[in-house]
Amino acid sequence: MPASQHIDTSKQIHKRTGRTFYLATRLLPERVRHATYVLYAFFRVADEVVDRTDAPDPETQRAELERIRAAALGERDTDDPVLSAFRDLADRRGIADAEIDVFVDAMVQDIDKARYGTYADLAGYMRGSSVAVANMMMVAMGMGAEERAEARPHAKALAEAFQLTNFLRDVREDIHDYGRVYLPQETLERYGVDERDLREATVTEGFAAAMRHELDRTERRYREGVAGIRMLPEDCQFGVLLAAVLYAEHHRLVADRGYDVLTETPQLGRLRRGYLLVRTWLHWRRHRDPAAVFYAVSPVSRGEESESSHADGVSHQPA
Repeated sequence: MPASQHIDTSKQIHKRTGRTFYLATRLLPERVRHATYVLYAFFRVADEVVDRTDAPDPETQRAELERIRAAALGERDTDDPVLSAFRDLADRRGIADAEIDVFVDAMVQDIDKARYGTYADLAGYMRGSSVAVANMMMVAMGMGAEERAEARPHAKALAEAFQLTNFLRDVREDIHDYGRVYLPQETLERYGVDERDLREATVTEGFAAAMRHELDRTERRYREGVAGIRMLPEDCQFGVLLAAVLYAEHHRLVADRGYDVLTETPQLGRLRRGYLLVRTWLHWRRHRDPAAVFYAVSPVSRGEESESSHADGVSHQPA
């Protein structure tokens, strides 16, 4: 494993910048928990190059991301504790260079691309920004190649669901701080939403309808994703399940606000996170079925699609 001081540095970055996922990470077994701190810190180091309100010029950002890529791939020496820890982890666990490349490519994409015409365009971006993360996590969990291949469609769906939830929660922050809109343009056009509404925090009926549309799409990804949690190592299932419950809870917050994510960003408070942890654990002790627990605790309904998938064990990709 990476040096303990490097793990501590990574842990502090994770704790400071990812409160929701940090709580779930603490419930992973130690063999995976330390690796997750390192992975998350690496993702944040790269992400913060482009997610800065005082961002330098694009060429400087690209150069910094290429420096990070080279260090992460082991192509250059580094004294950065996070990058050193990540490279050591990648060597020890066998994280594929291709996953590192596609992740950094997505960060580079954030420099120039701030709008996505279709959901398919957005899914292309998420292949690097979230699905690569899930693929690395499965390696960190010690899953073999065949196990990863079986679980990969579900891991992909869950990773996308997490990121889509973040996009829907952070519409206000993304447009004001970074000039980005991750709601597909086709959805905004379908419901008659003008980008000026987003900038001026005008919550129209059309915007509420667009949010409902995208929340529905995201919940289909949750259904596909949680159906595969049972394929993960047994000692990792509860931590991933809790992460899914915590992220999905933002959908309840958004709906309770009448889909207004423009005047204020919905936040999941400490007490609510603690309540959900306890409730999820109590259901887990009774059922030991990740999907059953998720539907009992989260605001996401099982739905016909999920019932079919759960019954026959087949992965059903939503449209």
